[in-house]
Amino acid sequence: MASFRIAGDQHLKGEINPQGAKNEALQILCAVLLTAEPVTIHNIPNIRDVNKLIELLGDLGVKVERLSDSSCRFQADQVDISILDTAAYREKASALRGSVMLLGPMLARFKTGRIPRPGGDKIGRRRLDTHFLGFEKLGAKFNFDSDESGMYNVDASHLQGTYMLLDEASVTGTANVVMAAVMAEGKTTIYNAACEPYLQQLCSMLNRMGAKISGIASNLLTIEGVEKLGGTEHTMLPDMIEIGSFIGLAAMTQSEITIKNCQIPQLGIIPDVFKRLGIRMEFRGDDIYVPAQEHYQIESFLDGGMMTVSDAPWPGFTPDLLSIVLVTAIQAQGTLLVHQKMFESRLFFVDKLIEMGAQMILCDPHRATVIGLNRQQQLKGIRMSSPDIRAGVALLIAALSAKGDSIIDNIEQIDRGYQNIDGRLNAIGAVIERL
Repeated sequence: MASFRIAGDQHLKGEINPQGAKNEALQILCAVLLTAEPVTIHNIPNIRDVNKLIELLGDLGVKVERLSDSSCRFQADQVDISILDTAAYREKASALRGSVMLLGPMLARFKTGRIPRPGGDKIGRRRLDTHFLGFEKLGAKFNFDSDESGMYNVDASHLQGTYMLLDEASVTGTANVVMAAVMAEGKTTIYNAACEPYLQQLCSMLNRMGAKISGIASNLLTIEGVEKLGGTEHTMLPDMIEIGSFIGLAAMTQSEITIKNCQIPQLGIIPDVFKRLGIRMEFRGDDIYVPAQEHYQIESFLDGGMMTVSDAPWPGFTPDLLSIVLVTAIQAQGTLLVHQKMFESRLFFVDKLIEMGAQMILCDPHRATVIGLNRQQQLKGIRMSSPDIRAGVALLIAALSAKGDSIIDNIEQIDRGYQNIDGRLNAIGAVIERL
């Protein structure tokens, strides 16, 4: 297990480039299985979850040619489905939650699929019902081995287009069903579909490959099945979670940071939420400039009520940034209620922030109240452990703003979602040592 030692009370200054979007990568990379022709993908983040998925594709027989640090050419013309029955596949796929995204493309092209119960963050129950209910409506049949193998087995010998109303607007669920439906016979209509920018990217890529998807960017998708798909070239969006993390980092540490090439129109309400915390920023072309701020004041609602930030399906605020909002509010002036609706144990890391000196109340598994310190007292460095990707970076931000050194253990969680985060932050003034 690796750790970070962080020197606190650091003021950063400079430019930083966000990585390619992790959540987009996990969908886009699986889509290469839909065709035997080459697919070239750019702006791939060099992070653990993505690298493990690329390795898994290689194990299945996909040819992977690395063109640069962030670009690869994939060709799935010699996929060996028998690999799905091996212990090595089961072990690797079970360690990666993104492996569930392999199912849709496998069902569409190879008419069968097998995945183990996937792993990932321990942030509460993350059900897969939406995926399998969608597959079943398309005509697939599945069973779950309740023995030690814990494998989901899916038979999709005849996929037929249909109308479906998803039980929740799941991003991965929608993406998986879309990939299964693009080569199903007839028309598929998906209502209550997720419409995040990453899903829009996937649908646009599939259309360039020859799919017929309409309604992109809405919650009603219509898919006309086609017989086969071809190759394409695709560039991933910058990671909106990293961009939001850097905005919060700049505010907490009184740093002057320019976040480069942000694709600002694709960020939705993310900049507005941070502005409501009192954080100043300027849009300079496609860059976001955040000046060093000694003080920032949380807004109140028009009726004088306490500001609340909560998550919601797109175009609402992404749940992946609530941990960052929570930690950023620690040194604000005012009070903030953070309401995490989608995952019931994602706020439990606040005990570490309280130990550092934050004024917080964990109301229940879904809500936490932050009483801003307004720089009247500084957090103090402690030793702590990263429970998941987003909480890990929130703790890193707290440690950089604290007095004294901190150590964060289990940084493998951070590495799953943030590319060379210590190196990139050290380049603009942080002092982070990897142990």
